[in-house]
Amino acid sequence: MSGTAVRVAESPEDLESCFAVRKEVFVAEQQVPEDLEYDEYDATAVHVLAVRDDGLPLGTGRLLTGAAAAAKNGGDTGVGALGRLAVTRAARGLGIGAALVRAIEDAARARGLTAVDLHAQTHALGFYERLGYEVYGPEFPDAGIPHRAMRKPLV
Repeated sequence: MSGTAVRVAESPEDLESCFAVRKEVFVAEQQVPEDLEYDEYDATAVHVLAVRDDGLPLGTGRLLTGAAAAAKNGGDTGVGALGRLAVTRAARGLGIGAALVRAIEDAARARGLTAVDLHAQTHALGFYERLGYEVYGPEFPDAGIPHRAMRKPLV
């Protein structure tokens, strides 16, 4: 992962890069309808961005907190919600996804959250399990893709 920085998206350009990665991965590659990909939570989420030294965006993810997170995790405002984790096809296998998850967990800790929840596509369960997340609840569809809820306590 040398030559790559992972940071909280601060500027409008950073947010544009986050949305561009999501469009490439979710809308173009996975055929998620664009009106489902972008939602009201984007305005208040903490977005993280992985960029190559030359500025090329490689990945993104977001953290929801407070009422927005509680709407996703069963009502607990002390638990953050990780979502929209996406890594471009060319950057997969380089450790970008794990670095993004760690950055989101760091942002959650900085906000005093006790755990992070996420809704993982079932093909990605092993990735999140290796990062300490545990599955709970039944499988469910989201944008026509099977998902499972997962949680990791923050220590």
